[in-house]
Amino acid sequence: MKILVTGGTGFIGKALVKTLVGGGHHVTVLSRTPEHVEALCGPEVFGLGHLGFLAPEMSFEVIINLAGAPIFDARWSEARKQLIRKSRIGLTEQLVDCIERMTVKPKLLISGSAIGYYGDQGDAELTEASLGCPDFSHRLCADWEAAARRAAQFGVRVCLMRTGLVIADDGGLLQRMLPAFRFGLGGRLGSGRQWMSWIHRQDWINVALTMIADESMQGPYNATAPNPVTNREFTCTLARCLRRPALFPAPAIVLKCLLGEMSELVLGSQRVLPERLLQQGFKFDYPELDGALRAALAAK
Repeated sequence: MKILVTGGTGFIGKALVKTLVGGGHHVTVLSRTPEHVEALCGPEVFGLGHLGFLAPEMSFEVIINLAGAPIFDARWSEARKQLIRKSRIGLTEQLVDCIERMTVKPKLLISGSAIGYYGDQGDAELTEASLGCPDFSHRLCADWEAAARRAAQFGVRVCLMRTGLVIADDGGLLQRMLPAFRFGLGGRLGSGRQWMSWIHRQDWINVALTMIADESMQGPYNATAPNPVTNREFTCTLARCLRRPALFPAPAIVLKCLLGEMSELVLGSQRVLPERLLQQGFKFDYPELDGALRAALAAK
């Protein structure tokens, strides 16, 4: 199967591409630095430098859209927020324009989104049917999804992955937390009562593979494990796995001063359940946080 992956050199994308290639698929990766794709993803993977290079006669059975500027890498100035939106919504709009021009349309578009779609909703259990709270993250995800949904006009099946905090050994949330926790300097963020909805990267990849295989799947899916935890439970579990204490909380006021509006990513609460995946019969390899963290730490 011929598959195009945008964002294929990122934290999730590299692991996904490796799995796809291992499954015998022919993978093309869109990258700002196509000359680095072979080194990052393997010699079997073709690097594409710009969507403008996609000729109408080129065809892919599946397109997986994961591109986007890192959300945690810099404080959210107005310029940074515009970059975050453009790198997701703008690129997705361009991608769908390319699909419109293709002589043979893809069968499936899997497009990234995030549980930020729901905003800060406290202890409420959130499913794919839940409405979002109007903040920057919700508007970003809602507009991102709307751009991807337009592909359905051209007969393309569209699946939207509302991804939680992704756990793996070589990046993402865990990589940012480990230095402090390894030295026994970790602790809860703010009150610690906010919910964290997470997923092991291998389960995320398995969700994507299921979407490719199951033609009945379409629309939004929460890519989160079935057992979200509070921040206090997350930090205590991580400390226990590392055999370290978790005695140094980061007060909410300090995080707000340091991070500004971006603090909503760590202080906001999303208790997200993968209702549609469970109804589909999807089986998680890592349904519990302790097992997911131990698997990631063992791989380091």
